[in-house]
Amino acid sequence: MNPRPTASTAERLSFLGIDERTRAALGRAKAVLEEALPRALDSLYDDMRRTPALRSIFKDDAMLQRARRAQEVHWSRMASGSFDDSYLASVVRVGEAHAVAGLEPGWHVAAYGRILDEVSRHAIAKAGKSRGPFGGGGDVSAAAEAVSAIIKATMLDIELTTVAHMARLERERAELEAQRKDHESQQEAIVAALGAGLARMAEGDLEFAIDRPFAPEFEPLRQHFNALGGKLSDALTQVATGAGGISANADQISQAADDLSRRTEQQAASLEETAAALDQITATVRKTATGARQANQAVTSAKDEAERSGVVVSDAVDAMGKIEKSSSEISQIIGVIDEIAFQTNLLALNAGVEAARAGEAGRGFAVVASEVRALAQRSAEAAKEIKALISASSQHVGQGVELVGAAGKALQSISGKVAEIDSLVSEIAASAEEQSTGLSQVNVAVNQMDQMVQQNAAMVEQSTAASHALRAESAEMGRLMSRFRFGGGGYARPAPRAATPRNAPAASPARAMVQKVATSFGATSGDDGWQEF
Repeated sequence: MNPRPTASTAERLSFLGIDERTRAALGRAKAVLEEALPRALDSLYDDMRRTPALRSIFKDDAMLQRARRAQEVHWSRMASGSFDDSYLASVVRVGEAHAVAGLEPGWHVAAYGRILDEVSRHAIAKAGKSRGPFGGGGDVSAAAEAVSAIIKATMLDIELTTVAHMARLERERAELEAQRKDHESQQEAIVAALGAGLARMAEGDLEFAIDRPFAPEFEPLRQHFNALGGKLSDALTQVATGAGGISANADQISQAADDLSRRTEQQAASLEETAAALDQITATVRKTATGARQANQAVTSAKDEAERSGVVVSDAVDAMGKIEKSSSEISQIIGVIDEIAFQTNLLALNAGVEAARAGEAGRGFAVVASEVRALAQRSAEAAKEIKALISASSQHVGQGVELVGAAGKALQSISGKVAEIDSLVSEIAASAEEQSTGLSQVNVAVNQMDQMVQQNAAMVEQSTAASHALRAESAEMGRLMSRFRFGGGGYARPAPRAATPRNAPAASPARAMVQKVATSFGATSGDDGWQEF
């Protein structure tokens, strides 16, 4: 559709009554319009800034100012009264700009209404002055004619702008419709090609590929379809190879299952004998551990008694030392008593001499002096006897101290030896406990192995049955794979591989463990029953 509505412009001008007189009135009103237009546009665009629906159309204030200037130029061209191609091109640009920006025609009409209101008021106000652009003062007919011309030109501009707006929308709609039909045609061709390819794949042909290129936006779909066929072909090739390997190995698995069944029976018998032997060894080691534990307790008690005896001897040595010290102190006291007796004897002798000098008058004093002297002599003799006894006692106490000290050293030596014996017996008891614990664990492990071997025997039977089922399923898989064409023409069942000879049985770790335990107790373990374990 032609966006420039020139074909009906003359009819529109005639219908609106825009003739030469109207054009002349517009020419006379141009000055008034240009006076009122800046204020009207400023007010309009200020309100547009505050209106979210209109403000979002413009990126920034610079764009808003450019739109304002374009409006001012357009209104000035419209007021010239020359509705030529230049004017029509301007109208088309405005309408298409509104369509591109997404501005609804209602906002355009409302904006022109505000501008028209401001211009009309200004023109009428000018008409009331003594000398205005419309003639003498008070002559409003010219002003009315000018306002009428401005209204007609505005209505024409609104109508032409709206037509350009709708034409742009219609052209875009037609372009979108053409694109939609083209896309539908391409999609139909793509769906047909994909349908044919999927039908070929459903028939088993995985080598089919779409050679005709698609539209650029759909070309990845074709490439992915072809890649899918190639990957499916590769995957089925690998599956076919695996199926052939499964089929070829099914016989060998069956033979191995039979051999495993026989060896499992032998293992079960050997493990049963091993479990019985380990039960006996465990009981013996447990009894040894109990005896070692009791011996350890007895040695510990002896050690405690020896330590207590050492403490008693030490206390006895301390007591004997104190006795010896007391005997020494008593000897000193006796020496003091002996000295007192000697001094008393001297005093009594002097008193007797003085009594003899006194004659008859000192006879009674002489008797007293004689008694005191006798008492002093007896005290000195007693002190000598006690001193002799204390000396003998001190000698005996010293000997006792030496003997007790020797006994203490002997007890300390005995205590040290008992401690060594206690350490050795503790180690023996601990070793026996560890051996008992280890053998108990070995016994439990062997019993578990026996249970596992019994379970393995049942599982071997299941494995034998599963191997036969596997052979049947691999044959069925081969039959299904033969329906497809891929990588080399299709599926071919490979020839079964010959079964490999049975390997010799490996040495059992349980056998080596039992041999080590038996050797630690001075016994030997036979090899009977372990050859096939």
